[in-house]
Amino acid sequence: VYKRQGMAIVTCIYVVLGGYMATVVNDFLQGIVMLVGITAVIIAVLQTQGGLSEAVVQLSQIQAPGTDQLGAFTSFLGPDFLNLMGVVILTSLGTWGLPQMVQKFYAIKTGPAIKQGAIISTIFAFVVAGGSYFLGGFGRLYEGQIEYAANGTPIYDSIIPTMLSTLPDVLIGLVIVLVLSASMSTLSSLVLTSSSTLTIDFINGNIIKNMSEKKQLIWMRGLLVVFIAISALIALFQYHSS
Repeated sequence: VYKRQGMAIVTCIYVVLGGYMATVVNDFLQGIVMLVGITAVIIAVLQTQGGLSEAVVQLSQIQAPGTDQLGAFTSFLGPDFLNLMGVVILTSLGTWGLPQMVQKFYAIKTGPAIKQGAIISTIFAFVVAGGSYFLGGFGRLYEGQIEYAANGTPIYDSIIPTMLSTLPDVLIGLVIVLVLSASMSTLSSLVLTSSSTLTIDFINGNIIKNMSEKKQLIWMRGLLVVFIAISALIALFQYHSS
C-alpha cells in the first residue's frame, strides 16, 4: 500500500507540474524499461529451467487436464484455443475502449506521424504483450510450487510471483520497476484525460461560463490532485479490508 501511495504522489508531481509533455516523456522512458525488463525476465526464467529447449521438453511431458494428450502445452494453439483467443481479444482489443487511450492521440502533429506511431507501437506491443504470453506459457512448470486455496484450487495469481522468486535480486528489482512503470503510465494517462474531459466538457459552459485558458488549467491541475488522492485512498482502503 505504501508503494501505491508513493506511486500516486510521484505521478501527481510530474503530471501537475509538467503537464502533458511530462506524461509523454515519462511514457517513453517507461516503455524502454518495459522492453528491457520483459526481455531480461524471459531469459532469466528460461535459464532456471535449463534453457529454452529443456523447458519445452519439460512442458511437453505435462498432460493436459481432462485428456490423455501429451505435448498440448507446446503446441502453438494450446489445449483450449477458443478460451485462449478470448483472452487475447479481451486484453488486446479491450484497451481501445479505455479513456486514457484518448490522450495518446494528442501527440500526433502530422499525417506521417500516425504511420510511424503505428509501427513503433506495434513492435512495442509485440515484444511486451507477446513476451508476457510467452512467459506465462511456462507457468505449468511451476505447478508444484504455486499456492493453493483451501478447496485445493490453485491460486493463479501466485504463478508469476513463484516464477520470479527464483530470479536474482537485481532482476526482481527490475520487475518491480517494470510493474510500477506500467502502473504509473496508466494512472497518469487516466487522471490527465479525466481532468481535462471533466473541465472542458462539463465544468466549462455548464457550471462556469466562458472560462479562460488559465482558469481551465487551474481546474485541471486541481482535479488531477483530487483524482490521485482518491486513488491513494482506494488503495489504502483495499489494504485494510484485505
